[in-house]
Amino acid sequence: MHLRVPKILFLALFFVSPVLASAQASQYFRIGNTSDATPQAEFGIALMGGGKDLDAAFRWLCDRGKGGDFLILRAAGDDDYNAYVQGLCHTNSVGTLIIPSRQAAADPKVVKTIRDAESIFIAGGDQSRYINWWKGTPVQKALNEHVAAGKPIGGTSAGLAVLGEFIYSAQGDKPDDEDLTSQQSLANPFLPRITLQRNFLGIALLRQTLTDTHFVTRDRLGRSLVFLARIMQDGWSRHPREIAVDERSAVLVAADGSAEIVGAGKGAYFIQSTQSPKLCSPGRPLTFGGVNVYNVPTGAYFDLKHWQGSGGSKYQLSVVEGKLESTRSDRSPY
Repeated sequence: MHLRVPKILFLALFFVSPVLASAQASQYFRIGNTSDATPQAEFGIALMGGGKDLDAAFRWLCDRGKGGDFLILRAAGDDDYNAYVQGLCHTNSVGTLIIPSRQAAADPKVVKTIRDAESIFIAGGDQSRYINWWKGTPVQKALNEHVAAGKPIGGTSAGLAVLGEFIYSAQGDKPDDEDLTSQQSLANPFLPRITLQRNFLGIALLRQTLTDTHFVTRDRLGRSLVFLARIMQDGWSRHPREIAVDERSAVLVAADGSAEIVGAGKGAYFIQSTQSPKLCSPGRPLTFGGVNVYNVPTGAYFDLKHWQGSGGSKYQLSVVEGKLESTRSDRSPY
């Protein structure tokens, strides 16, 4: 990777309130110009499925920011993305803002940094931290203002998981826990680890939609169907949808809802339920039918507003007593 180093300034700013312990304070690392730019950004959503970062997806998100200030949001970690994004894009600045607590999420300097950004990218990690530490705080409000202003936003892995109206919040998980599996979920849709949240971000194109990542690589289809069944069973939506993105794939969504799939992974799966689950009860395997799937590979397209695609494959799934069934010719659920 070739980095642009001439005339670049580096700032490491620590937003520390006197009443906060240092472990709870935000950290802000910025490279590029010290003064903010104010171009007119163009809305878009970059849904990245995790694994190796996709240059094309980051360039697309940068381009939507029209050369303004690119901001990476994290709850933990470091500023590794700064040099990577700067090497790909023409931006006024690239910054990483680490927000590790609810107290930090109330800091006016943190909120201003979010409001000044043209493009925002939410990094991977642990989505329970984003929900526990940012939901119901000024950070959540600032992110929704960013979206309402027509500015682009994206995320990978946990950062993608929190973009939809419906979220698997992973609040029952611990840092050293194994991934919640499809087999566990299908056997009991009311496992304590199946924790669902909603209404973190108000992105109109992702209403009634669950977003998930690492989809084929980590075999998450079964647990996704459980999430959709629970959303219906709990009365949140009659016909919830899901956008599930595989590793090394990304869905790039324009303001009109048209989406292009890029990357070397297995693309994206656009899933919609048409029937209420027949059996979705504690301690009982799931029975759930009428689930429509449209798999969109790299280079193909999908229209979120009309929920239809081109260049992909359409089939239907069902779950009978915890076992997946598919109408694909090869009977594969993927």
